[in-house]
Amino acid sequence: MTFSCNDAVGIVAAVTGLLAEADGFILDSQQYANLESGRFFMRVAFRAAGPRFPEGLAAVQAAFAPIVERFAMDARIRDAAQKPRFVIAVSQGSHCLNDLLHRWSTGNLAIDVVGVVSNHEHLRRLSEWHGVPFHHLSVSDANRAEQEAAILDVMARGKADYLVLARYMQVLSTDLSARLIGRCINIHHSFLPGFKGARPYHRAHERGVKLIGATAHFVTGDLDEGPIIEQAVERVDHRHSVDDLIRTGRDIEAQVLARAVRWVAEQRVLIDGCKTVVFR
Repeated sequence: MTFSCNDAVGIVAAVTGLLAEADGFILDSQQYANLESGRFFMRVAFRAAGPRFPEGLAAVQAAFAPIVERFAMDARIRDAAQKPRFVIAVSQGSHCLNDLLHRWSTGNLAIDVVGVVSNHEHLRRLSEWHGVPFHHLSVSDANRAEQEAAILDVMARGKADYLVLARYMQVLSTDLSARLIGRCINIHHSFLPGFKGARPYHRAHERGVKLIGATAHFVTGDLDEGPIIEQAVERVDHRHSVDDLIRTGRDIEAQVLARAVRWVAEQRVLIDGCKTVVFR
């Protein structure tokens, strides 16, 4: 169970007290109170420990309903055994897609990948080798609305919960971004807002940057400014060529995106305005 609500006395007691009364055994519990906004956030993992525990997800949700209503919680309760379903969008860079598919296919990422969409054909072989349906959806200014509708159709047919932009080099429309609020994850280099546009590593090399990094965030209508989920950096120096910077950046992007996907899949990420609370 994850939720946020206005902070008040008795929230934790209500949640944990209900679990105790219903023979629920708490496996992990984390909470955070944002004193600036007055919002409270909590994630609690639990399992049945006795005969009074409700049978089935619907019964558990019904048991919590009075507490959810009492505190006006924005709550989500799900069965941890049910893996969330993801569609991955990619253009021509393979490093993030390859990393996610490898982690998923080897059982190291508890998600179900139900499809890959791309505006290029380059990564069809990689996707299909992993047994994942590949959808080539070319895009231009003339057909962008139809192409984005096709992406939503792939998600609907695959019953996907999330869309991951694994180096998908297209800007989503404001409409699609709004429809996928909290359900779309993007990855990019962390030079932004500097070195925007093409060849960022070349321009960063010219400026002699000392840190290479990557940022994973939720997509919003504000380009590359959605709530940040995870970031990482690595120090570089004058000896690094442009190719060294690109190679380092790609490694960090793959790692950061994988962590963000994992945490979102495990319901460890809650949105707090323009920020996130991440219960790691």
